[in-house]
Amino acid sequence: MDTPVFEELDAAGDCECPGCRRRTPVAPGPPAGRRALIVATAAAAAVGAGAAAAPPAAAHAPERPGVPAAEDPDTPQGGRAPLHGPAGRPAPAPGTRLATISRTEIIDRAKTWVAAKVPYSMTAYWSDGYRQDCSGYVSMAWKLPTNEWTGSLGTVADRITKDELQPGDILLFHNAADPQKGSHVVIFGGWTDSTHTAYTAYEQTPPHARKLATPYAYWSNSAKYLPYRYKGVAEGKAGTGGAPAAARPYPGASYFGPGANNRHVTELGRMLAARGAGRFYASGPGPRWSEADRRATEAFQLAQGWRGREADGLPGPGTWRLLAEGRGKDVPAAAGGPASHGVAGYPGRAMFRPGAENPYVTRLGERLVRKGFGRYYTTGPGPRWGEADRRAVQAFQRTQGWRGGAADGYPGPETWRRLFS
Repeated sequence: MDTPVFEELDAAGDCECPGCRRRTPVAPGPPAGRRALIVATAAAAAVGAGAAAAPPAAAHAPERPGVPAAEDPDTPQGGRAPLHGPAGRPAPAPGTRLATISRTEIIDRAKTWVAAKVPYSMTAYWSDGYRQDCSGYVSMAWKLPTNEWTGSLGTVADRITKDELQPGDILLFHNAADPQKGSHVVIFGGWTDSTHTAYTAYEQTPPHARKLATPYAYWSNSAKYLPYRYKGVAEGKAGTGGAPAAARPYPGASYFGPGANNRHVTELGRMLAARGAGRFYASGPGPRWSEADRRATEAFQLAQGWRGREADGLPGPGTWRLLAEGRGKDVPAAAGGPASHGVAGYPGRAMFRPGAENPYVTRLGERLVRKGFGRYYTTGPGPRWGEADRRAVQAFQRTQGWRGGAADGYPGPETWRRLFS
């Protein structure tokens, strides 16, 4: 019998993770005919916005995670409008004096929609009066007296350079030739790395508001996104361009160790995984402190050259500061060779299952995009495993000539090796 060319199954026969079971989920979403009707209805609403005012309580667009997206953000938008839409007070005249707002308040306001998962809509208005599209989201975060759109946000802001970007500024792409095609705007939340190649973006995009690490300047049409600063922002002491120091302060030693169960443990785990310690986690960082957290922390501390009590596996202020600021040395690869299953960097199937959220999912998605399989993402790959990730992986597997269980959309060691070789 011929020897198989590849082996997608893990060596352990008792693994119960979804990756070791035969499955091919059916992509959610309405039938094609109904999808066409939904798109046509949305387009008709956009065209008719000038002739007939949309009702303030329009139905939210349905969430369609399994539907492939075009390269441009699927974010059509309404025009300039008063708060709460046509039923609200008349919009102030252009040039009205702008209210002053701090950067901290801008980001805090942006976070409220993310926490509430405000659904995307170009016709509906949230309870605070702002339209639920990308420009309405920025209008809300900047506390503007009206709902602006990508064609008017520039009138209340000043152009700045990439090096001048600070949390609360925006990256704006307005397609003047066809505003409904590609036009989009996101709020800059701070750099995620010292090279300034990626940043935290707050944006309103289908299906709802989200916070996501994003390559500069954006996933598509990157060269067309321009940085702007709100004219009413209250400038305090200028930062260094990174994430604000107060955004991720050390919460205290009491939040870590046996018995701890809180969001700071999750945040610690995610920062450690991003610095090379992901192999210590079997299912991704979570809020309950575990031996995986201790070992990952210890590995990072040892990588800094610390020994004894300085490398006890419990994060002190120094450990937290290096992780939060992206400084210090990364955790080296496991001694003795590749990370998992004889494939360098492969973290194991547990990192790619429904409900998983970790940096490896982001890394996988970004690699798939670079390989030409990005059409399944509505915005850009993120840390939470979703149907878009599965479909992109499955498409890649099928280009290898694989079928059946070998092309189930879940990355095994051979899928990983071929993607990253």
